[in-house]
Amino acid sequence: MNRKQTIGQIFLGLMCFVLLMFIGCNEFESTLHGMMQDEPGVGLIDNGVVSANTKFGFNLFNEIRETEQDKNIFISPFSISIALAMTLNGAAGETEQAMVNTLQLQGLNSELINAGYAGLHQILLKSDPKVTLTIANSLWARQGIPFKQDFLQRNTQFFGVEISTLNFDDSNASRIINKWVDTNTNGKIQRIIGDGIDPSTVLFLINAIYFKGTWQTEFDPSLTRDATFHLATGDEKQVPMMSRTDVYPYYRNDEEDFQAISLPYGDGRMSMSIFLPGRESDLNVFFQRLNVESWENWISQLQEQKVLLKVPKFKMEYERGLNDILKALGMDIAFDAGRADFSRMASLETANVNLYIQDVVHKTFVEVNEEGTEAAAVTSVAVDATSVAPPPPQFIADRPFFFAIRDNETKTVLFMGVIVEPLLE
Repeated sequence: MNRKQTIGQIFLGLMCFVLLMFIGCNEFESTLHGMMQDEPGVGLIDNGVVSANTKFGFNLFNEIRETEQDKNIFISPFSISIALAMTLNGAAGETEQAMVNTLQLQGLNSELINAGYAGLHQILLKSDPKVTLTIANSLWARQGIPFKQDFLQRNTQFFGVEISTLNFDDSNASRIINKWVDTNTNGKIQRIIGDGIDPSTVLFLINAIYFKGTWQTEFDPSLTRDATFHLATGDEKQVPMMSRTDVYPYYRNDEEDFQAISLPYGDGRMSMSIFLPGRESDLNVFFQRLNVESWENWISQLQEQKVLLKVPKFKMEYERGLNDILKALGMDIAFDAGRADFSRMASLETANVNLYIQDVVHKTFVEVNEEGTEAAAVTSVAVDATSVAPPPPQFIADRPFFFAIRDNETKTVLFMGVIVEPLLE
């Protein structure tokens, strides 16, 4: 691959999620030694798990927007749900039910939940050969803690978790964990844990997703021009705007004043959908109508049509603590040291201590730009050569917009975000 092609690649959703478990004692005999690494359990896709992920994702995103109005946001609800589902294998009683409710997994028992995630994992990794998607899970345990075999076995069998024991008091422990994160995000996220691990920390559950896709119809870099982007504040900013006229799945809802377009990757199995409110509307009005039902309805109405598309290049890093968000969604008991019940996770009955979630951190990276190839350039010229047809509709993303990256076969939403100001730093 030459340098021009390398620079032109599209990186979308290079992210890492880390879940920290805390406890007040650390003198126990470890049961982790000798655990074998298993492949993720074979399972069929459960539509209930996919639907739950979508509901959870929109609930999570809407809660974040309430606290971050008019800011760029980029999350992977799928990654967050995976990490919480792994943790769910150690929860019991009211804590387990609260997590099930927050993840919208009501009506599914633990076997169906685990098998559903395992089946979804396997199918997602067998996607488009022109799209790179990796999903990695790891469990880092403090030496001496007696984590239960059933908890460890379920996570290795169904989530392919890599299990490691570390001396958390060693100054190299953070470096070792961060190196795993760096490797599994292809260097895009190099650090998730600070130097020096808190003495009460006993466990890190980490999920990392790396995604790289090439547009099915690439943008010609020579057509990229600086253009005005209208910020929510009323200010204007000059940004590099990519441009292409081609056939895309497209939908215009005049009644609710927005447009939607889908930009496929590779063979079309995965795509980025962009929702653009009209000039007389804004994202706040759009999000009042966005829910699982409206999302599925709008996606179903996308129809292929020739469109003049202009969308800005952008690049951003995003980091957010999720404790307050997950508490607001009903998981507050899991963060309460006196009430949380993770008795299925470790044998701590004689220690007079209790496991609880101390901190949840989410970190992402995204970059969107052009990738030009000869085939795409020829296709572009051929399409643009049509001059007798009526002018195509215009989709000009020169104002704040919502976007999501979706696997169209399983209907899984991998990432979602909002761009209120395109950044390239």
